[in-house]
Amino acid sequence: MEICQLSGHFFSGIPLQFNYRLRKSARTPKFLTYANWVSCYQTEKTGQDSQNRMFILGMGFVGQFFAEELRNEGWIVSGTCTSMKKRNELQERGFDVLLFDANQPEMGTMNTLKSYTHLLVSIPPIMGIGDPMLQHGELLRSTMIDGNLQWLCYLSSTSVYGDCGGACVDEDFLAIPTNEMAKLRLVAEQGWLNLAHDVGIKAHVFRLGGIYGPGRSAVDTIIKQGPLSESQKRRVAKQFTSRVHVADICQALKASIRIQLSRRIYNIVDDDPASRKEVFAYALDLVEKKWPSLVKEITSHERAEPFVQKTTLKGEKRVSNAHMKNELAVQLLYPSYKSGLQSIIDQIENPF
Repeated sequence: MEICQLSGHFFSGIPLQFNYRLRKSARTPKFLTYANWVSCYQTEKTGQDSQNRMFILGMGFVGQFFAEELRNEGWIVSGTCTSMKKRNELQERGFDVLLFDANQPEMGTMNTLKSYTHLLVSIPPIMGIGDPMLQHGELLRSTMIDGNLQWLCYLSSTSVYGDCGGACVDEDFLAIPTNEMAKLRLVAEQGWLNLAHDVGIKAHVFRLGGIYGPGRSAVDTIIKQGPLSESQKRRVAKQFTSRVHVADICQALKASIRIQLSRRIYNIVDDDPASRKEVFAYALDLVEKKWPSLVKEITSHERAEPFVQKTTLKGEKRVSNAHMKNELAVQLLYPSYKSGLQSIIDQIENPF
């Protein structure tokens, strides 16, 4: 197996310009003052001078997994979601979640952010708009200046590298995204790095490979026997797909909090950029060994169709994680999809 191991220096890209001037003495806008009681309550409740507090913009798959790990380590954690249904589901699981629309940020939520020491941004760009939070640059700036933030991380994607012709790419590789969403992610990366730099807080960008973990993996897809989405069908044709287990994303995040370096971009992927066809074949073998009767219910046609590989797609690449290992000192829990999928299926007692 060929493992991509490149080393190099951080590629910073071209800074974006924000339409504001930084003034440490700037007054808090009047529309923010009405929610001051929220921060006061949080201060009294947690003792904000002595405890780490993480705010997660976008409590999706990674956000939930990370929040659970941090809570187990004694952190105060809050996050946001966009629907009442999801908020209720997350609150039932014990998460502190606020309903939040990044396009029209509610002032009380923004003021609450001031009492947190760390911020994870896990909100994808919106087509035709870009990063919904960066639309409100002046509001973000005021919140960060007046608050207690020390660290920020923006979750991006390896899709920003674009068409690499199967090349091995590291953080020095010039990012030339080929689709609109990836272009918006690249702009958002620099927007968050620049904003954090201007207000004097440590910031990083994580370019994530395909994310998988318990409940979201090839094993789970086979067990559910659900049809592949159109995007999944397109990814099937790829010869190389860089991926990463959610647990390894979380340990990389915690490592970035500990280091003193700032304005860094990291590829967060495992050591094995294997094809989706190969991954599904391995997952099917695991399921068949553990639950033979379950696999027999899938016809030979249904079993073969997800693994058809007709052509090599233009945007393929093998992504290096050397920078993550060398600078963050991350030792992957799941260096390959094989160890990751084995761990997932070992945790499943009953697939029905």
